[in-house]
Order: sequence, then C-alpha cells, then structure tokens
Amino acid sequence: MAQAQLLDARTPDSAAPPPTGRAARRKEHVRQARRRSLAARYLGYVGYFVGAGLISGAVVHHPLDPARYTRIALYGAAVFLAATVLNEFLLTRERPGLTRALVVIGASLTLSFGIGMLSGGLQHFDDFPARGAVLVPAGLVVSFIAYVVKDPEIANRRIVGVIGLAVLITAALAFLGLREVAASMEKAPGAGHSHGSAEEPGHEDGHAPAVQPATPAATSVPPVLPSPGQPSQKAPSSGDGHAHSH
Repeated sequence: MAQAQLLDARTPDSAAPPPTGRAARRKEHVRQARRRSLAARYLGYVGYFVGAGLISGAVVHHPLDPARYTRIALYGAAVFLAATVLNEFLLTRERPGLTRALVVIGASLTLSFGIGMLSGGLQHFDDFPARGAVLVPAGLVVSFIAYVVKDPEIANRRIVGVIGLAVLITAALAFLGLREVAASMEKAPGAGHSHGSAEEPGHEDGHAPAVQPATPAATSVPPVLPSPGQPSQKAPSSGDGHAHSH
C-alpha cells in the first residue's frame, strides 16, 4: 500500500469526534438559546434605562404636579421591574428561590429609584437647585446599597466596608458642595423657574403711570394804565412778532 493511501486511511481516525456528552449538549443548547433570545435581552437592557429615565423625571418634577408625576414614577418602576424579571429570572440558567427572588425584586425597585434620583437631580439641577442638592447624594447612597443587596456575588457586609465608606464620604461632600451652589443660584437674579415678569411696586395693574408733560406757568402782563394827560397805549403784543406803532 502506498504511503499516500496510508495517510488517507489514518485521517478519519485522527479527527476528533463531535461531542456527544451531556455537558456538551447542554452547552450547545445554551448557545442556541442565547442566539434566539437576542430580542429579549435587548428589551431587558433597554427596560432598565427607560424605567430609570421615567423615574428620574418624576422624582424631580413631582412638586409641580404630584398626581401626574406619581403615575409616571409608577410606570417607570413597572418597566424597570419587568426588565429585572426578564434579565434575572427568564434569561438566566440558575433561577433563584422564592426568598432570593423577593430580595432581588425589592432591591431592583430601590435601585431604580436611586438611579432616578441621581440622574434626575443632575439633569435638572439648574431648574431645581435646592431639590437637586438633596437628590444627588441621596440617590448615590440608595443606588449603591440596592446594588450590593441585589447582586448575589457581593457580600452585604461590603456596604460598610471601604467602598461603602468612600461612597458615603462622596455623598456628604456632594451635598455640602451642591447646597452652597444652590444657595448662590437662588440669590442670583433670575434664578430658577420664571413664570412671569415682576411687577413694579405700587402699580397693581402692571402699567406704568402716564407721564404728564410739564406745562410752563402762564405769565400775565399787567395792563399799562395811562397816566393823566397822556393817550392810552396798548400793551405790547408778541403774538406775531411785529410791533405796531401809532
């Protein structure tokens, strides 16, 4: 048998057989499932941002219309929670138990409001400086605590660790600094939302009093009385600028 024929004969034996074990089949099944779940993973990813965005706007503008922005906050929380369920329970290989599921849901809702407070306070700080000075540091602390509780791979004791202390110090410094900035902005003229021009004091109708032109005082020329024995004389007239002599 020729050498080329021997090499050809060994080729099928040397090729690695396709994996047929249980682990290989499970791995292939997961790979195919991830390809099919592209739309679901995209919706779950976008849901986090849409929900946090709705909450951020509602938290900042809540005093303007409490009923309306309460509804918007609830819509945002529902979107964020739906994204959490999709990402943490449906698209994962290891589903948590009931206790852990409740912890994840509660922490996710808290995380959504923490992110909303942080982003909304920063975005609308110029509009609501005093409110933003409180929302930004509070959102930083709330979002950090909720994230640690939500992630099962992070021990809860790390909340009071070095990173937790750094977050707390950062939030305190941010509150002090933003409060000073807010105070200076409120003292500046035209700061905050302006919904109309200030009226002049003493004029309730908003119109300035009409300025009356000054009229010169009328001057009267006393008549010239003729002396005895002299003919009467007319008072000089300056109406036409010409003098008439008699």
